[in-house]
Amino acid sequence: MSANVSAIGFFTRTRRTGRIDITDILSWLWLIGGTLAVLVPVLWAGMSSLKPEAEITRFPPTLLPRAAVQMEVQGFDKALSLWNVTVDDETREMAMVRRIGLKAQMVDPQNPGEPVSVDTRTISPVQRLTVATENYTDPLTRFSFLTFLKNSVFVTFVATLLTLAVNALAAFALSKYRFRGDKAIFVLIISTMMIPLTVVMVPAYLVIVGVGLVDNLWGVIIPTVASPTGVFLLRQYMLTIPDELIEAARVDAASEFRIFWRIVLPLTAPALAVLAIFSVLWRWNDFLWPLIVLSSRENFTLQVGLNAFQGEFSVQWHYILAMTFLSLVPVTLVFLFLQRYITTGIAGTGMK
Repeated sequence: MSANVSAIGFFTRTRRTGRIDITDILSWLWLIGGTLAVLVPVLWAGMSSLKPEAEITRFPPTLLPRAAVQMEVQGFDKALSLWNVTVDDETREMAMVRRIGLKAQMVDPQNPGEPVSVDTRTISPVQRLTVATENYTDPLTRFSFLTFLKNSVFVTFVATLLTLAVNALAAFALSKYRFRGDKAIFVLIISTMMIPLTVVMVPAYLVIVGVGLVDNLWGVIIPTVASPTGVFLLRQYMLTIPDELIEAARVDAASEFRIFWRIVLPLTAPALAVLAIFSVLWRWNDFLWPLIVLSSRENFTLQVGLNAFQGEFSVQWHYILAMTFLSLVPVTLVFLFLQRYITTGIAGTGMK
C-alpha cells in the first residue's frame, strides 16, 4: 500500500504545492514524448514481427497483424482472395480472379459464374487478425538461429567477464598506487576514446590474422576487452574508496590481490554493474567487427546471422523483425536485473 501511495505522490508532485506550474507541464510533455519515442518503434517492430510476409510491405500500414482472407472457389486451382465489392449499390464479398491495371475480374465465391469487371479503386480486401507464428518457428527450425544465439551469448558473456576483470585491475592500479607517470598513463588511456574505430580496425585485424584467430570467436572477444571507458568509470569510482581502509588491510598482512578481491571489488559493485550493462550492450549489438573477423556460418553471431536474411534481390523482413525482436529479450533482462545500480554507479564516478 505504501509503495502505491509513494508512486502516486511521485507522479502527482508539482513544483509548487497546490498548483501546477508551467515547468511541470513541460516536464511531463518531455517525459511522455521521450517515452513514446523509445516505445513506439519497439511496439511497431513487435507487432510487425507477427504479420504475414505480404502484410509487412502493405500501404497504408496497419498496427495489428492482419492477413487477407482466401477461399477455395469451384473451378479454380488456387485459392482466391476475398474483397468487398460494391455492385449495383450493394456491397458484398467477391473473389478476385485476376487484376489488370485499374480493373479486376471478380466472381461470386458461392456461385461462380462469368467474371465481373470492377474498378480496383472501389474495392477493399477482406482481412482478419492473423498471428504469423511461423516468423518465429521457421528460423528456429529451418535456419541456424539457435547457433547464432549460442555464439552471441558466449561472446557477450566471456567478453563481459574479461572486460570487468581487465578494466578493474587497471583502474585499481591507477587509483590506489602512486608511481612515476601514472597521470600520463591515465591521460593516454582516456585519449584513445577520441580515436575513431575505423582507424584501429585494420591494425587490429592484422594482429588477429597474425595470431591465427580469424574466423574464431576469440578473435571477436579479445580485441574488445580493454576499454578506456571502463577504466575511466572504475577508476573514478575507486577514488571514492578511502585509502585508510586499504592501509588497514595491509597492516593486517593482507596481500594486494586479497585487498583487491575482498575489499575493492565489493565496494565497486555499482560501477561494475554499470560497466557490465554497457559491455553487454556493446557486445550483443556489435555487427561490424564480427562481420570482419568471422567467415563461417557456424561461427556467426546473432547480428551477423540476421544479415543472412537479406539477399541481393529480396529481404525477408518477417524473419528479420521476428528475430530482432527476440534478440531484445536477453539485453532487456540484463538491464532489468542491474538497473538499480545505474544511478549509484554513474553518480559515484563524479565524486572524489
